[in-house]
Amino acid sequence: MAVTALARRNLRNGLLFASPFIVGLAVFTIYPVVASIYLSFCRYTILRPPQWVGLDNYGLLFTEDPLFWKSLYNTLYYTALALPLGLVLALVLATLLNMKLRGMALYRTLYFLPTIVPTVAVAILWLWVLNPEYGVLKAGLAVLHVPSPGWLADPQWSKPGLVVMGLWGVGGTMVIFLAGLAGIPQQFYEAAAIDGAGRWSQFRHVTLPMITPTIYFNLVIGLIASFQYFTQVYIMTNGGPTHSTLFYALYLYQNAFRYLRMGYASAMAWLLFLVILAATLFIHRTSARWVYYEGGEAL
Repeated sequence: MAVTALARRNLRNGLLFASPFIVGLAVFTIYPVVASIYLSFCRYTILRPPQWVGLDNYGLLFTEDPLFWKSLYNTLYYTALALPLGLVLALVLATLLNMKLRGMALYRTLYFLPTIVPTVAVAILWLWVLNPEYGVLKAGLAVLHVPSPGWLADPQWSKPGLVVMGLWGVGGTMVIFLAGLAGIPQQFYEAAAIDGAGRWSQFRHVTLPMITPTIYFNLVIGLIASFQYFTQVYIMTNGGPTHSTLFYALYLYQNAFRYLRMGYASAMAWLLFLVILAATLFIHRTSARWVYYEGGEAL
């Protein structure tokens, strides 16, 4: 069928109006992605043109770079500890703040406020809180006659200290849980109460199954954020002491902008992408066993 002059003019005008977005997508998204794939197979230090080395960057990461494994271990350690603790705390807070009590809007606002504080400000604040000599946390533990560890100055306690700090920002996850709780039909609780179910039984057999899609969403988002944990450690420890807080994203940044090993850093970036993709796909594939969607079967 012949294309009319009007259709050609509409197509031209449409492309013209969409061109700023298309150009921006090509320059700032597609080109960097393609370039990073190419550079991951090159030796590139910015000062000289890229030199093709094949899989050497990937081979060096796995066989000759102990800091790569150290940073990967630190990241997995933080993810395994901070992610479940953050989800549980956010769910507990959301459940408490879902009660119909006077002043609840104020309580919700207070718990959400830390989330809107800039990350840099939070990091500087927690440097003071976790200070092993005059920190607020040490003073609080002293009241309870509990000895305070060295936190960020102690390799054994640096990562737990960052986990404790991470719980400060569960307000965003809490709000998403609140939205999930608000979507549970009240008649489910009324039916459970008629059957003699107590508070705990209602939570276990009504609340938890109904918010599994929300848990699934928060789990995936939290997993991706944990694997890219960067700003706090860059400001607070810069990987120390003795590389105990050298997280994967920080080591990637150091290779790229401190040592100017752009090809090596690109290889690290793509390995991180593959790890996150594999973990996300694993959660998605196993979600059919525990995620329940009202009005339909589980995925």
